[in-house]
Amino acid sequence: MEKQKIIQAGEISKKIKEYAKSIIKKGVPLLEIADKIDEKIEDLGGKPAFPINLSINDVAAHYTPGHDDETLAHGLLKVDIGIHVDGWTADTAFSLDLENSEENKKIIEASKEALTNVEKSITTESEISEIGRIIETTIRSKNLNPIVNLTGHSMDQYDLHSGASIPNIDNGSDFIFGEGLYAIEPFATNGVGKVKDGRPSGIYMLQNQKNTRSPIARELLKHILKDYSTLPFCSRWLVRKYGTKALLGLKQLEQEGILHHFPQLIEISGGIVSQAENTFLLEKNSVTITTKED
Repeated sequence: MEKQKIIQAGEISKKIKEYAKSIIKKGVPLLEIADKIDEKIEDLGGKPAFPINLSINDVAAHYTPGHDDETLAHGLLKVDIGIHVDGWTADTAFSLDLENSEENKKIIEASKEALTNVEKSITTESEISEIGRIIETTIRSKNLNPIVNLTGHSMDQYDLHSGASIPNIDNGSDFIFGEGLYAIEPFATNGVGKVKDGRPSGIYMLQNQKNTRSPIARELLKHILKDYSTLPFCSRWLVRKYGTKALLGLKQLEQEGILHHFPQLIEISGGIVSQAENTFLLEKNSVTITTKED
């Protein structure tokens, strides 16, 4: 691992979180928020590791605005930000209550407190089930539920999900963390605690590099390989560069199995969902939370 780049990505993420909190207000278009944060990441010397997720209320994850999206910020808004430096990622998220709702604030506090309790406990010797138990116990103590089928994840260079999954519940696994880079992300809800696939998100990832006959699809694929490699990207970015013909090319690449198209993830009972997330660099004798604000 390249620690210097991991730390650099984390430092950028702290500034981006501060900036995001300064520009997000109820009624601001999500597209405006996303574009400003994308630009700020580049200004600070990083690149998006995935399209910013701006997921509202029962949408737990994987909502990013399309090129013509008119959705306005409202409700309980989850802001999930990924930044990379040469493929080494900082993955972090926070939630905002834009309604001055006591229920929203309670749900947000549950995921934040779960993450704080993990931060106090985790080492390279921790079992994954132990960390899941901390998250689960904290959230259930608030009479809320963790999302049982969303997890944190280990990360490697240009690989956001490199093998290990960190659950929001005690799953009985005796897997030991060991040294590595991990994103831990408690999700809390006043719903039943499970997500299902929703509508397409406009977020894609390369899954099978092979030839395509379509000229626009070939052009897009060349750009995807050069600019995003194996990291997720979104239709919004490609429409900005190629116009709306990019949407046709993306559809062809998806149909040919070259791209994976992520669905939005929706709480199955319509429950409101919060998220908190930080990136942890676990080394033999130290734990560095690379994305934690001072």
